[in-house]
Amino acid sequence: MQKALQEQLKVIKRGVVEVFSEGELRKKIEESINEKRPLVIKAGFDPTAPDIHLGHTVLLRKLRHFQELGHQVVFLIGDFTGLIGDPTGKSEKRKQLSREEVLANAATYKEQVGKILDMDKTKIVFNSEWFDKMSGLDFARLLTHYTATRLLERDDFSLRLKEGKPLYMSELIYPLLQGYDSVVLKSDVEVGGTDQIFNLLVGRELQKDFEQPQQVVLTMPLLEGTDGVQKMSKSFDNYIGISEPPREMFGKIMSISYELMLKYYELLTDEDISEIKKMHPKEAKAGLAEIVIAQYHSKEKAKEARLEFERVFSHKELPKDFPEYKTDGQQTLLNILLKSGLVKSGNEARRLLKQGAVSFNDTKIDKETFIPRNKGVLKVGTRRFLKIII
Repeated sequence: MQKALQEQLKVIKRGVVEVFSEGELRKKIEESINEKRPLVIKAGFDPTAPDIHLGHTVLLRKLRHFQELGHQVVFLIGDFTGLIGDPTGKSEKRKQLSREEVLANAATYKEQVGKILDMDKTKIVFNSEWFDKMSGLDFARLLTHYTATRLLERDDFSLRLKEGKPLYMSELIYPLLQGYDSVVLKSDVEVGGTDQIFNLLVGRELQKDFEQPQQVVLTMPLLEGTDGVQKMSKSFDNYIGISEPPREMFGKIMSISYELMLKYYELLTDEDISEIKKMHPKEAKAGLAEIVIAQYHSKEKAKEARLEFERVFSHKELPKDFPEYKTDGQQTLLNILLKSGLVKSGNEARRLLKQGAVSFNDTKIDKETFIPRNKGVLKVGTRRFLKIII
């Protein structure tokens, strides 16, 4: 059952950066209530990586709010646009993925979003459904609905041109393709990050050109990653995936700053921030970690992760369970780090060794040629452990 206008506006606007425009949003909600017709709420995700992280959930939680208000959420998987790659914020052309990579990532998205959205009230669509059917002539006609002049006004495009960097046609038409998704879906509202504002507004203009009612655009803030600087992204290795083990999630959340913790509370939970500020910072951070993990795993797993963290970091004990690695006593430390998967690359291993972040049986090791000849515990950073067996 749909809720009253003012109540809907209050829920919808929480955490939102901008609304284009609030007057239109109010009118659409009023019409929805009077006609007993749910609004079509669109959000698009290009499956360029297999993991949905907490940064994505800022937008997904807003979609859940719309569902709870009685509206229809359309979760668009950009399996076609993902082949091109969104150029937003990029200073050079993105690496293009294969269709197999995109589809593999898309399969994981469908499973993961069910942890946030009510899947019985979620329509999942793929934009290859319409783009794959387009003829060359259809595509040429689509291009007549928008001007190159407007596209080149986009900040990152104009900057690259000023710097003499190449700007590819595939990148130039990307906003047009994203906007056309809104035409096909006849969306009433589109939700996206603040970095997507140009693309979202293109959708409004295309709908007008196709003689459709224009969608309202809601922009959500970008969530910084664990480094507190860059937006959360797998590219920056500062992300917290919602499918990561609870122990990993807990440790990562405990590593963030106090200021970032408050932002996480605001965007990832429904807690009262004024009450959170009265708590001891460490207690507040642990509480945040528990709430977030409970959302994507369970309350029991969240409690276990907290107890494990306290055991390892407060009482300096070893985790209850951590992986084993068998060696013949001839392998170098670098080789073990790489083959065990404890680090992702040789460069990461060398950086950690140089920083003094690697130890064997509580002795710091700074040489990649070191050879463990006895059984023991290899530790990397504060959260990665490996039991060495000879």
